[in-house]
Amino acid sequence: MTDSPMLISSADNALVKRIRLLLRDGAAYRKTGQIWVEGDHLCRAAHAKGWQAQTVVWSQTGHERAAKALAEAEWHDLLALAGNAVQTVVLTDKLMRELSGMESPAPVAALFALPEVATATLDQGDHAPVAPNVPTVVLDRVQDPGNMGAIIRTAAALGFKQVLTVKGSVAAWSPKVVRAGMGAHFGLLIREGLDYPALGALAVPILVTSSHQGDWCHEATLPWPCAWVFGHEGQGVGADLQAMAAQHVRIIQPGGEESFNVAAAAAICLHASAAREASKKA
Repeated sequence: MTDSPMLISSADNALVKRIRLLLRDGAAYRKTGQIWVEGDHLCRAAHAKGWQAQTVVWSQTGHERAAKALAEAEWHDLLALAGNAVQTVVLTDKLMRELSGMESPAPVAALFALPEVATATLDQGDHAPVAPNVPTVVLDRVQDPGNMGAIIRTAAALGFKQVLTVKGSVAAWSPKVVRAGMGAHFGLLIREGLDYPALGALAVPILVTSSHQGDWCHEATLPWPCAWVFGHEGQGVGADLQAMAAQHVRIIQPGGEESFNVAAAAAICLHASAAREASKKA
C-alpha cells in the first residue's frame, strides 16, 4: 500500500451520497449499476470468485491496520482487491459508522458493478435469458431479504448454479440480501424480475413445494438437475407456477404447525436433492 488514498470526511461527498442511496433504497442498484458489499468476509468472497471492485472503501482504522499488516496472510486478499480496484478511498471512522448497515462497522467495503447478466434481465420480463439445463432455484415473490439471502446461500452450498426471481420478489442484490447470502451471490447466475413465461425456457423438471399435495420429500424420487420453486411467505407459490410443475413435493411435519419458514423449507428440499444425487455417485 504505497499510495495514499483520498480521505473523505464529508457526508456531502458524491461517493458517500451514492453509498447512502444504495443502503437506503434496496433496489437503487438497478439505477446506479453498482452493488454495495460491506465487510471483510464478503469482500474476500467476491475476490475469491474473480470479481474486481470499482471502488474499495476503507475505514480509517481499517486502512491503518491493513498498512501495518502487509506481511500477514489474512490481509493478502483484501489488499489484492484494493490493489486491483479502479479507485480506493478512506472514510473517517465516524462517517463509516454513519453509513454502515452493520452493528459493528466493518474495516472495509466495496462497490462492484452489477453483473451484466443481472442488468440484462431487469427489463426483459418474459424474454429474459435463462440457463435451461442447470440446477436452479426459482423464487416466486419472496419478500424478506433474510429469507432470500439464506436461500441463495443454501443453493450455492448444495450445488445449484442458478437463482431466478419472479417479479414482485425482494431485490436480489440489495445490501441486506447480499449480507444474508454470505458471499454466495458471487458464484451463482442470478437473474431477477422475470415474468412467468420466461421460466418456460427451463429444460429441467420444475418441482413445486406444497403444504397439502404431492410426494413426501423424504420419500420422493427427485430428478437431477431440476428447478425447485419456493413461494411468497404468506401466499406460497402462484397458480401460474403451480401449473408448470412436473412434480409437487411436501415436507413431513410430525410436530404440527401451519408451515415451515420458506428458507427452512428450501434448505430441506435442496438438501434432499443434493443428497440423493451424491448417493448415486458414492
